[in-house]
Amino acid sequence: MTLLPTDTPLYNHPLPEIEQWLLSMGCEQDDNELHCWHINRPDWHAELSLDVEELTVRYHSATVPSSISDTPPSIYRTFKYSLSRQDIENAVFAGP
Repeated sequence: MTLLPTDTPLYNHPLPEIEQWLLSMGCEQDDNELHCWHINRPDWHAELSLDVEELTVRYHSATVPSSISDTPPSIYRTFKYSLSRQDIENAVFAGP
């Protein structure tokens, strides 16, 4: 499957292409909630959700806290599908 050019807004990509793109970026699809994806990086991990009008991302630190009070807050971001695939890729996969 060939993806559309990277400067194409994400809303112009068919869902199978978006799913293939996420797989190629190292994401894993949730077995139960198919609109949810997970990505793990050495310093952070995130949950991505393909919502109706935007891609939402919740980032978490990869460090293990010594106590609950040491747990850093999650960082939550949303990206409209009108952004290009490249812009979303640059923003999401750069991390929190």
